[in-house]
Amino acid sequence: MKTGIAYFTSFIVILIMSTQQMTANTLRDFDPTASTREPAPFYEALAKALKKRKTKVENICPSSDPVARRILEEYGAIFLADKKVVPPPVCVFTNEAQVTRFQEQAGYESEFMSYDHVELQPAALKQLLKAREEAQKEGLDITPRDGAEAARRNYEDSVRLWNSRFEPALEYWLGQGRLTAEQVERLKALPLSQQIAEVLELEKSGIYFSKDLSKSILYSIAAPGTSQHIAMLAFDVNEFDNPRIREIMAKHGWFQTVLSDLPHFTFLGLKEKDLPKHGLRSVEVNGQVFWIPNVPSPHPGIDK
Repeated sequence: MKTGIAYFTSFIVILIMSTQQMTANTLRDFDPTASTREPAPFYEALAKALKKRKTKVENICPSSDPVARRILEEYGAIFLADKKVVPPPVCVFTNEAQVTRFQEQAGYESEFMSYDHVELQPAALKQLLKAREEAQKEGLDITPRDGAEAARRNYEDSVRLWNSRFEPALEYWLGQGRLTAEQVERLKALPLSQQIAEVLELEKSGIYFSKDLSKSILYSIAAPGTSQHIAMLAFDVNEFDNPRIREIMAKHGWFQTVLSDLPHFTFLGLKEKDLPKHGLRSVEVNGQVFWIPNVPSPHPGIDK
């Protein structure tokens, strides 16, 4: 009789333990924060993603180029995107011919949205249209900010937008006595690659080139040849300040990935709960959540 009781007791204990384990597994499966507690290191996730695309980090962004690596750590989420899209082959395009060749190889489609044609890679455009349809069913909308420029851009667009920040900032800091006339003229005359490098160096001393002159230019506009818009995987949304719009965009694989650029969404084609295992971590800025590369480098004045 005692043996029977012992067997019965053991069975009950095993049953309880199994039930507890099943409950834990179920909670983990439905816990939206379970996979976000420990984001994978960005470079580890990036290496895995690039291996699937049969390339390496050094091929797209040499470690010997500090500017390119800075760009990678600011805008690198795009390289972790779903296999249905084509990330850029490099961190920094250097001329229009390179951009044109990439855009033709990657392919893009056009759609008329709110008085303008927007152009994106097919998978990105498909999910954007699904997001817009869902928003419209709720009496909301998703529309392009600044017209066609909200989506695909070419190399010259990126140069023009860079100068819209670079040149006014030069005049401001000249007027403040932080730069001399000789320095300003020299900076204007530099080749773009050197110009970008020197601007980022000046920002270390508080001479910022963003539109409001309070932070890095990289949080205001992309350096020439580095914009995610060139990859046709970025879209600037007029209604970015609506939390429900951000939820709908995320549901369809669109996330904010550039710190402080509030209207800017990047198509990753991934589920939000999976972003940490892809080497991205969440940072809240002005009440909005940005998914950025999980690297140790700080973002002064932004990432706190």
